[in-house]
Amino acid sequence: MGKPSGSTLAAWLSDLEADRLERVLAARPDAVSPPEPRSFGELADRLERPASVAPVLTGLALPHLQVAEALAAVGPVPRAALADLLVSTGTESVRGLDAALEALADRALVRADGEGLLHMVAPLRQAWDSPLGVDAPLTRLLADTTSEELRRMLVALGIRSPGTTKRHRLTALLEHHGDPERVAAVVSSAPAATRKLLERRASHQGEQAQSPARLLTFRTPPPPDSEPGSRWALERGLLVQDRRSGYGSTRMPAEVTLALRGADRRAPFEPVPPVVRALPVTSAEVDREAAATATAFAAHAASVLATCSAAPPVLLKSGGVGARELSRIGRAAQCDGIVVRLVLETAYDAGLLARDGGRVAATDAYDTWAEREPAEQFTALLRAWRTLPLTPSRAHDEDGRALPALAGEPPCDSCPQAREGLLAAAAALPVHHGALSTAELGQLVAWYRPLAEHLPQDTAPFATVIREAELLGVVARGCLSPIGAALLADDSEAAETLAAVCERLLPEATRAVRFGADLTAVVTGTPSARLAALLDAVADKEAGGTASVWRFSPTTVRRALDTGRAADALAADLSAVAVGALPQPLSYLINDTARTHGRVRITPAACVIHGEEPALLAELVTHRKLAGLGLRLLAPTVLVSRTPLDQALASLRAAGYAPVAERADGTVRVEKTRRSRAPAPAPLPGRRRRSVPTVTPVTVDLSALAARLRAAPTELPAPDPFGTGVPYGTDTEEIVAGYAKNLAYADVRQVAHAVDAGTAITVEYVAASGNRTVRTLSELVLDPPHVYAWCHLRDDERVFTLSRIHGVMPG
Repeated sequence: MGKPSGSTLAAWLSDLEADRLERVLAARPDAVSPPEPRSFGELADRLERPASVAPVLTGLALPHLQVAEALAAVGPVPRAALADLLVSTGTESVRGLDAALEALADRALVRADGEGLLHMVAPLRQAWDSPLGVDAPLTRLLADTTSEELRRMLVALGIRSPGTTKRHRLTALLEHHGDPERVAAVVSSAPAATRKLLERRASHQGEQAQSPARLLTFRTPPPPDSEPGSRWALERGLLVQDRRSGYGSTRMPAEVTLALRGADRRAPFEPVPPVVRALPVTSAEVDREAAATATAFAAHAASVLATCSAAPPVLLKSGGVGARELSRIGRAAQCDGIVVRLVLETAYDAGLLARDGGRVAATDAYDTWAEREPAEQFTALLRAWRTLPLTPSRAHDEDGRALPALAGEPPCDSCPQAREGLLAAAAALPVHHGALSTAELGQLVAWYRPLAEHLPQDTAPFATVIREAELLGVVARGCLSPIGAALLADDSEAAETLAAVCERLLPEATRAVRFGADLTAVVTGTPSARLAALLDAVADKEAGGTASVWRFSPTTVRRALDTGRAADALAADLSAVAVGALPQPLSYLINDTARTHGRVRITPAACVIHGEEPALLAELVTHRKLAGLGLRLLAPTVLVSRTPLDQALASLRAAGYAPVAERADGTVRVEKTRRSRAPAPAPLPGRRRRSVPTVTPVTVDLSALAARLRAAPTELPAPDPFGTGVPYGTDTEEIVAGYAKNLAYADVRQVAHAVDAGTAITVEYVAASGNRTVRTLSELVLDPPHVYAWCHLRDDERVFTLSRIHGVMPG
């Protein structure tokens, strides 16, 4: 735990060495978000906020949570007492306890005071209602008890009260129950039914705390006091009536529970990760599988996004991309639904897709991304996957109903931690060994991140997250691949490492194609954007992945000719990317299609059809399938139709002819597919896209901030221009402080900073009706005693009264 021993968190922080303080600031970036704290007192206030502590818990490993729960159960105690409760024998347990305390201290969750007692921040203690199955201490349970009731308890126990006041009687009862031997003696003399009830209650509460899934629990109401033997225990304070629940239930004080369990009982503590069954693997095998899966995912991602670029998916009225659109994209891109969801979510997070009205369209950033090499494309999506505030491939909710993609759900703090736990678990496996199965690896992930999100669709722990990692090549053959190791080490200093590994494992984009005599084109690897665009224009894609296949037909060639390409130019373009010469069947197909292409030309006159062959136009007039066009022969080579141009063009092509459309000036109308692009998203001031990681990145100079904090007083005097003369930092602070009477000065600074800097904040607001809500506000405009702001909860501009704001935290 180190040398610092401040009695308060602010004093403890002020005693930290510079490097240790920087570690605390790095582990709690939310506490240093603008405006930066100006004193250790303000920093301590931010660190002790419940909203600030909750996200930190999801990043703790199982032994860290077990140590914290044990400390919450026994209260401030020396390290030796905590070790007696947790550690039985073995140096590994001792090292595990020291490591857990060090990790909790680095996050400013646990500290030691001057007397060596370990303290935890209040929000962390409140995370457990009954830590280790131990209820509240006797002082809290007897707070509402009358003095006469305490007197009757002392009489039943045979204890003489030192005085007649409630304080004297409570002190005597606390002294008695604080001695485990005296409590055990009373219980041993109790009737058999009472003794059985008390022992069962103490044992049952202990069993509840042993399940890792119940680390953060709400108390289960004890059985009613109508059970046999409960009255005898109530008369002696061994059980206490719960007057607040209103159900007549009883609660066992912590002193009685610990006394009945005995001094030899240990709290659950697993300092060592579980041993998983593993199989030997070689580095070559891991590299080969990781490269294959990453290459396949990069190719599928390019196909999925190209499909979304050509035909943007339509959003459901309730929001998100529904099952029908996901199936359409999957069929067009030749990939599974899990890959489609994974690509859509990561691409949206990376800014390649954006909402454009009632659809999701590609952005200008997609065009730049599509021109890059597969390794660069893959790296961008991989980094987005690691910080996604959700599980992208989650397909069903708790009731088994299908979930849409890109639904815009609230950020999930525990979802990124599931991926962090997977990276840590895979990295902890023995060298050159991989987990035998997904279930084995999932058990290890559960040890590293027990509070990470568990999906109802998972048949094994963290099966969905592990499957995503396998599709991305992060995990291969049950162990961490080079891609996963680089992603785990990916930070500001090693930003090039991940890109270098991906460049080594993923081949460059393929710029050549092999044409077959069966009118197919095969591209191994990921085709370049230019090659894919050429083949998509002249052929239909039949398969994708590590190798992509396109097939030519008269319809696809005509489609290319309709875009304005000449037959010779089309053949030349294909020859330029071909491995060898073009097969004769493909050349014949192009020439034959071009020979019939444009023999019939259509000009808009509502509309006029003309050609150079009178017999052909006469055939059109008598064609039964074209009777609905209302064709009339004006001249041997000219027809007029009552049907609009586009409908007549489609009807003639459906009948087997190959007409071309003309403009009013007689030139051929080139049919080009216009790419749909969404405008670059323009977030509101202070409002971030979902692509920003849910954990606020530390952008401040931590060394400079630590130096300023160490040089500043531990507690800065609150501004009081009319008393002490200490001025406010800004005029906005003074105005806000005059109206926001329920806010501390640190919160006033955050509101004022949000108004001046245009940043977002999250506030706890109490409406006139008394309803308490937590809202994220941006675009704040101060109009005392009100503030106008964009409310993200209501997705509308609202007016808020400053005096009704009861708490502030960063947005």
